[in-house]
Formats: sequence, C-alpha cells, structure tokens
Amino acid sequence: MGLFESIQRLRETLTKTREGIVGKVARLVGAGGRIDEETLEGLEEILLGADVGMDTVTRVIDAIRARVKGEGRSESSDLLPLLKEEIARQFAADGASPPPEPFALPSARPWVIMVVGINGVGKTTSIGKLAHQYVRAGYKVMIAAADTFRAAANEQIGVWAERAGASLIQQKHGADPAAVAYDAVHAAASRGADVIIIDTAGRLHTKVNLMEELRKIKRVIQKQDPAAPHEVLLAIDATTGQNGMQQAKQFGASVGVTGLILTKLDGTAKGGIVLAISRELNIPVKFIGVGERIDDLQPFDRTAFIEALFAP
Repeated sequence: MGLFESIQRLRETLTKTREGIVGKVARLVGAGGRIDEETLEGLEEILLGADVGMDTVTRVIDAIRARVKGEGRSESSDLLPLLKEEIARQFAADGASPPPEPFALPSARPWVIMVVGINGVGKTTSIGKLAHQYVRAGYKVMIAAADTFRAAANEQIGVWAERAGASLIQQKHGADPAAVAYDAVHAAASRGADVIIIDTAGRLHTKVNLMEELRKIKRVIQKQDPAAPHEVLLAIDATTGQNGMQQAKQFGASVGVTGLILTKLDGTAKGGIVLAISRELNIPVKFIGVGERIDDLQPFDRTAFIEALFAP
C-alpha cells in the first residue's frame, strides 16, 4: 500500500470517530459566539463520549481554558484548532515514538512476537496481517498455533498463514500451549526463521486461569531465549471502548505488554480510546486495523492519525 493510499484509508477508517468528535464540536460552535464554560462543558461531554478518557479529557480542557484566557483565543472558530493542538500535545506527552521503519528488525533472530487478547477481538486476523507485512518486508516468518483450546483456532490461523506466505507450527487440539510455543521457538531457530509470531488463547475451556497460562508460555519461551518474547502485543477491539482499557491493564500486569494492536477502528465512533490508552497507560499503540484486507494493518503514526481525524 502506497503512502497516499495509506493516508486515504486512515481517513476513511476514522470517519465515524471524526464525526463523533470533530463533527460534534463543529456543531457545538456552529452558531458562533465565544468559548465559555458552557462550551467547554459541551466539549468535555463530546470527548468523554468518544472514550478519550477522563484523565486525558481533563488535561485537554484545562489546557484549552488556560490558552483561551492567556492567548485571547476565545472565538468559537478557535476551538477546533485548539483541540487539535492539545490532542497532539497529549500524544507527544506519552513518550512513545514509533520506529521510522516498523518492520525493520533488530539483530536478534528469531524475533519472537507473542500476541495476546481475548477471543473475538480480531487477534488471529491481526496475526495473519502482521505476518503478511513481515513477509512482504523480506523476512522468513513462522506462526505458532498455541491457541489449542478453541477447536477452530488451528484451522483459522492455518488459513491466514497460507495467505500471508508464512510457515505454520501446530499440534493437535488440546495440546499444551506452552509446549507448542517452546517447540515453535526451537523450530524457528533451527530453520533460520527471522520472525516467529505466537498465537495464544483468549479464553480457556478448563479451570486453568488464562493469565497464568500466558505467563507459563512466556516462561517456557525464555528457556529458549532469555530475552524473548521480544514483543508482547495485545489485540484490543476499538469498539469496546473503556473495556479495552481494563484489558490493557490486566494483560499488562500479567505478561508485560509492549504494544497494542487496535482492531476494528473503522467500526467505531469511540476512536478516542487510542489517545486514552497511549496517554493514561503508557503503552504505545503500534498497529491499527483499518479494514478487512490482508494489507489493512497499518503501523500507527500519531501525526497521520491527528491529521486524518481533523481532515475536512
């Protein structure tokens, strides 16, 4: 996907969120007048409704209030530019900066990526799309089917592996997920793979606690390579809003999430969750799902996101 097409896809993806934030703000100030406390209360309601998050909303509103007073930017037409500037400032404050080449790997081989998330968030689909991006970048990619509890999981991940051009490591349904992950990392090393992406369960049909099972997978991977997994990516459905925040906290506490894959962003008006997670949890959003096609997983670019969000 070329740069122009990527930007266009992002603009299309954010249509519902843009209407949920920018469209509502435009109507809020459409009658003209000045920015007063009533206007700021209306803005606060809009941002909270878009799941920007209370802490971040408070920071944005307080900053705009101070600038209206200190800079004299009190005309209603100033509100959208101020909002755009302050959202950009909040993104900058999260301290995360995506690499200039998201699919350029460090020297470690194989590069081990563990993908976690509850069932139904688009985790398997995202793994397939991620594998496709690495294959397209010229890497030898393997996928480990360590979600052995869900009957259809192996079949689904197998379809995506084939579409992506990646090799698949799997065992029979009900096998020990940690054993699958251990064998997969060993196989990746012996076969000279550059990247191994490990799928995991999102729900267990046994009495075993999900988080303990994920911690076990991580421990056995580290027996192969103490530095692995090099990435722990959490897939979150953007349409779940604040529930996604709770998932990020729980998985983060259990397995040390290093980045997020935000799926189904094109289906929600609550895309403010991107800012809430980045700012309040200090976990970078690394990839966003912008559609159903195999190349519709984009590295997250904060500047492009803000420009697309506020695009006319």
